This record gives sequence, C-alpha cells and structure tokens, in this order.
Amino acid sequence: MAEVVLRDLVKTYPGATARATDEVSLEIADGEFMVLLGPSGCGKTTLLRMVAGLEMPDAGQIVIGGKDVTYLEPRRRNLSMVFQSYAVFPNKKVADNIGFGLQVHGVPAGEVRRKVEWAADLLQLTPYLDRYPAKLSGGQRQRVAVARAIVMDADVLLMDEPLSNLDALLRLSFRAELKKLVSELGTTTLYVTHDQVEALSLGDRVAVMRNGEIAQCDAPTAVYDDPASQFVGGFLGSPPMNFLTGTVEQAAEGSRLDLGGQSLTVPAALSAYAGKPLTLGIRPEAIEVADGDGALTGELQVLEPLGSSALLTTDIDGQTVKVQAPPSFRADPAERLSLRIPPEACRWYDPETSLLLEVR
Repeated sequence: MAEVVLRDLVKTYPGATARATDEVSLEIADGEFMVLLGPSGCGKTTLLRMVAGLEMPDAGQIVIGGKDVTYLEPRRRNLSMVFQSYAVFPNKKVADNIGFGLQVHGVPAGEVRRKVEWAADLLQLTPYLDRYPAKLSGGQRQRVAVARAIVMDADVLLMDEPLSNLDALLRLSFRAELKKLVSELGTTTLYVTHDQVEALSLGDRVAVMRNGEIAQCDAPTAVYDDPASQFVGGFLGSPPMNFLTGTVEQAAEGSRLDLGGQSLTVPAALSAYAGKPLTLGIRPEAIEVADGDGALTGELQVLEPLGSSALLTTDIDGQTVKVQAPPSFRADPAERLSLRIPPEACRWYDPETSLLLEVR
C-alpha cells in the first residue's frame, strides 16, 4: 500500500485554450478510497491518467509511496487499473484473463493459479473460470477486469468509471460489492466517476472537480451538507440544492433577506451584507411543507410522485424552489403552500464569489 501525493499538476492539451488540470494538488492517504467527481471535461480522467503514467504532466510532481514517479513508465509505478470498458481478452478464458498480468511478469504457474482462485472466490467468479467472456454478462465481465487488477498486489488501484457501462440494477449491486471488496483489501484507491451516487456511497473522501481544479475535497457527508461553493451544491444532489438570492435589509428585529415580497432572517454574523445581495442555499429535503417560523409561501407548479417521495416544483417570489415532500403528499397546481425553511439547514453564499460563508 502507499500514499499518493499530487503537487501542482498542470496539463494542457495541444490546441486547447484552457488547462485540463490547473495546478492540482491532492494527498491520498495509505489505504484511502478517494473519488474524483465532476462533469465531463472537468479534468478528472486526465488527472487519473497522469497518476497512471498514460499522460505526462507539463508541470508538477506525482509521488507514490515516497517515490517520485512523475515521469516513470506505467509498468514501473506498481499500479493496477480498471478501465471504463471491460477490456477483457475475448479469446482467453476467465482464468487466463485474470492471471494475464501475473503471467507477463513471469510469476510461477502455481502462484498464478493460487492468486487467480483467490480473486475469483472474492468476486464470485469461481464457476466461470473455464468460460470465455462472450458467455458472461456485463457485470461478470467487469468483475473479471477487477479481479485481474487486484491479483497484481499493486500499491495503488486506479478505476476510470468502471460501472458506467452497466445497467442501473447491476450498478447498484456491483457498487456494494466493490465497496466491500476494496474495504477488505485496504488498497489505496483512486476512482473517477461523474455519478454522484457512486461518489458519495463509495468514497472515504470526494474531490469535486471543475474546470481543471478541485472545488472541494472532503468526506462525502461534508461535501453534501456543506458545499464550499454554489457549483458544488448545484452539482451534488438529485434534485440539487436550491439557491434563493435577495437583498439584506436591516429591521428592528435584525437583518432580513428580502426576496421581493417575502423575507427570511439572516444570521447576525452576516450583518455586514446590509444593503447587499446574499444567496441562501438549502437542500430540497430540508424544506418542510408546514407553517411556522421561517415559513415562506410558494405556489405549486408541478407535483411529481417518485415512489419514496413527492417532488414539488414551487415558485417563491419568481424564484424556482424544489421541495421533497412525503410520498403521500397531495396538492393541486397553483395551490399556495407554506414552506418552512429550518435555519439550521440554511447555507449562505456570497453571490459574487459563489463561495460558502462561515456563519456557525
């Protein structure tokens, strides 16, 4: 196992107007499962490929296990990689696919067989060792790819969207299997995905990327509950965080956020924003359809039954707000709803920088 340290990595592709990665620094602890999450083109796969040695950085440093590997060939980095495509050999049986890397490295046949059987048992592939990939399902083929990676006893396991080619049900089951497997192995893992559910459920920490930079890196719950910017809050969550922008006004009872007809209490720590715009961020599941302190009135536009909840699209003074209500909730379009905004669920952002303001 090994710690991975990335220092100020820069990569610009020929003809590009912006950097693919812009001085990215990241430390991945020994045995940690780190997830790189972000939209297409944010630089997450480029970062992974630089760690793998498949891309060379223009500047910066990559250190694995205390050794500078920035410009070493991939085979000298002691890494294993699982690609987005299954990348299994169609003309080789499952056992030969799993043991291929070991055979290339000249591992004795008996040791190859022992490790193949161990990995196959771990990934529930033992009944399929004598089959060809064409006889396997997509999920089974991806298990073969993972088994081939873990038999190598690599310092670091790299995964580039390994579940993206599986259907929804297979992704769900394989995700749980993968988390259990990596936890048992204790291998330092760097995992790339654009799927936020994968990121939040798998990672010890999640690094959210945007435009070649890391926008926030923290534990999954911290990234979700306390987004460091409006981008992170708007990217994570389905539906994502709501944002309501108004002007802070001073009143006898304290500062209020004027939304153009209704208002909310603003924490005393943000009194410096008096007369200035301020943005409130709140998760849809935190809003309660109920009267009480901090309640706003919203007009229901759409009600979508989702089985486990009902998703309400409402209008509050011209701003759209999503609300997750209980599945039994019923109301008619254009009905006026009382929406309570719990103060403890509010996050406050500077509209100019879009960054989170610390008020607690």
